[in-house]
Amino acid sequence: MMKEHAKLMEVISSAGEIIGRKKLQKMIYIAKKIELPFYEKYNFHFYGPYSEELTLRIEELCNLGFLNEIHEKKGGYFQYRYSLTDAGSDFLGHYDLDLPPLKDCMLNLNEQSSRFLELVSTVLYFEGHSEEEVKEKIFTLKSKQRYTEEEIKEAYQYIEKVKNIVKNEVAQH
Repeated sequence: MMKEHAKLMEVISSAGEIIGRKKLQKMIYIAKKIELPFYEKYNFHFYGPYSEELTLRIEELCNLGFLNEIHEKKGGYFQYRYSLTDAGSDFLGHYDLDLPPLKDCMLNLNEQSSRFLELVSTVLYFEGHSEEEVKEKIFTLKSKQRYTEEEIKEAYQYIEKVKNIVKNEVAQH
């Protein structure tokens, strides 16, 4: 039961601190889509791929005292910050996770804006379609975000970059 929870803790540990629920959702989804062993179920939602399962796991980890969740008022909305607690670090230290190395990948994902990760995850969600069809879906479903063709091109390039980061991390270990 705790294996999937421990993987999430490892992600947050690798990233240091993740600011925003949307960013956390997108980081896990992107990791899953580039062949890292995450198994949460995702549906397409207002902000792109979303997993109720992931939300519940994060909530459970907070309730167990393994994750810090800090609510901050930012302008007209609340923002959430996630970090591993000392108890979470201790737990992870005793848990044998069979995970490929994540640190470089998670640090890189965490450096991106939530808006960009939303675009990348949306591109990945529709990966079975042609690039033209994906663009059409983005322009239709994400019209409020006003993504440009250039940003969509950057998203495709970024997906390849992240896949290479993971390959390099695995090769070094």
